[in-house]
Parts: sequence; structure tokens; C-alpha cells
Amino acid sequence: MPVILAKKKKKKQRNLVLDWLGYALVRALLFILYLFPVRYNLRFACFLGNLMWKYYHRGRQRAMDNLGASFPEKDDAWRCDIGRRSFQHIVMLVIDLLFTPRLVRKDNWRQYARVIGIERAKWMMQEGKGLLMLTGHYGNFEIIGYALGLFGFNIYSIARPLDNRFINDYLYSVRQRNGQKIIDKKGAADLMVDLAEQGATLCFIADQDAGRKGVFVDFFGRKASSYKSIGLLALQYNKPIVIGVCRQVPGEFFFEIEVGRIIEPSEWAHQENPLQWITQEYNRSLEELIRKDPSQYWWVHRRWKTRPKEERAAAGSESTA
Repeated sequence: MPVILAKKKKKKQRNLVLDWLGYALVRALLFILYLFPVRYNLRFACFLGNLMWKYYHRGRQRAMDNLGASFPEKDDAWRCDIGRRSFQHIVMLVIDLLFTPRLVRKDNWRQYARVIGIERAKWMMQEGKGLLMLTGHYGNFEIIGYALGLFGFNIYSIARPLDNRFINDYLYSVRQRNGQKIIDKKGAADLMVDLAEQGATLCFIADQDAGRKGVFVDFFGRKASSYKSIGLLALQYNKPIVIGVCRQVPGEFFFEIEVGRIIEPSEWAHQENPLQWITQEYNRSLEELIRKDPSQYWWVHRRWKTRPKEERAAAGSESTA
């Protein structure tokens, strides 16, 4: 027992001075970025993305492996182009996040975005009965919550806080400036239950690897582990599930917000395994949206990190043969 207690006390403490210096550096860089129009910053982001693709060897290889498994019919030249542009979008997301509150307002949002298939979801949110809204690491996933908060919808986004609390507090303030509410992922379970009962809209990034305890479903032709919490919330509170993405128009500060699928409670009512069915259905819908422009997905993301039990068992038997 004393050994266990000693291990618990060894949790690494953050150096507040270094964290503050890091925050000060970020703010200085932001001051420089804000001196230039957003289109120039997006070009600079593409340049940095190209550098990442060239020198981040491990990430590039992971992206190429994921693209190879997801698009076996495509050649290496196509995968390389998609992977490089994917890295560009990762950096452009930062620029989008920083410039959106400065540029996009309720009276001018049509200058920067168009919506596709969102009317039904909008009316459902206005009714205040509550729903779950899902997206993935695709395009500018941050703008969806911002746009909905801008129009006064009762919306909460689940997010993992950054280790540097100064940078985290600043970015949270940017995201929450126009009504979007952020819930820290740690300890959010009880709060999500209360919000679901109140009829709020809960937003999730739904393509996270959930580890061995997740629900394994097909995603781009391979099994991927997904969190049970989304399906369980939908089942327990009979909440519809909306799947959407925010796709950036290439090279421009302009976005397409598209809803691809709304899963109604009546659809899973008679399913033999409703949790499995729900999880598979929203992953299938998300895949369909990503396939419209795969260059905006985060292929470096470790979506397929955890393998199903049968694959692990097969790999173990082969290694001992």
C-alpha cells in the first residue's frame, strides 16, 4: 500500500512560470498574425502544413498508412496529395479559430458560410427538446459550435482542456465569446446527464479512439473503437442524433456547414442491439461526409489505434507460431 501511495504522489506538476511564458509567446505571435488579412494567414498556414508534411516523418507515415487502408483503390500520388493537404487543414484550423470571432457576426455570417441540409436540425434545436450533434476531426469542426452559439442556441461542446491553463483559458474565452459553452471532458459525465434532461444540444467530436472498452464498428473499411457514451445518452433520454461537418472552401475563409443525417429514436426502437446500431450508423454517416472531400480529414489522427479482441488474438497466435 505505501508503494501505491508513493506512485500517486509522483504526478508531474506544471511549471507556472514556463506556462505563462508560453502563453506570452502565443499572444505575441497572435499580435503579429492579426496585422495581416486572414487570407495571407491561411496561405502561411498552408506553408507550415507543407513543412509538417515534409519533416514530420512519423505523422506522414501514419497518414499514408491510414489513407492506404481507407482508399486501397487509389495510388500513392493521390494519397500523398490528400495527406499533404490534410496537414495544411490542421494548421488552417488554428487560423480559422482565431479569426472567426473577429470577422463573423450575426449580421454578416452569410459572407463567410453557407448551410446545407440544416433546416430540420435548426427547428429541432429551437423546440428545445434536446439532441446530440456529432462531427469529426474534419474541416473546421470548431466553427459549428461557434455558429450555433452566435444565434443563441442552447449548445454545449465537450472538449479536453490543454495542459497549459493560461493558453487554455484564452482559447476557451475565444470560443465562448458569442454564446458557445464549453464543458471540460474530465468529469463531464454527470453534467451531460443534467443538460440532456434540460433539453440542451450536446456537441461531440465522435471519431475518438475509445480503447478496448469501446464499441467496434466499421469506419472506412476497418474496425474502429467508438465511445459508448453517445449511444447510451441517446438511448437513455430518447434524443435524436445529428451528424454534420464544416467543410472549408479551399484557400478561402469560407465554409460549408452540412448536416448529412439525423437519426431518430424511432429508428433504433426495434433494433436487436440498439447501441451497436446507433454507433455504426453515425460512423457510416460521418464517413459519407468525409468522402466528399477527404483532404480535410485528419488522417494523422490515430482513429484505428485500438484493435478488436479477435484481431489481437489472431496477431498473438501468429507471433507464437
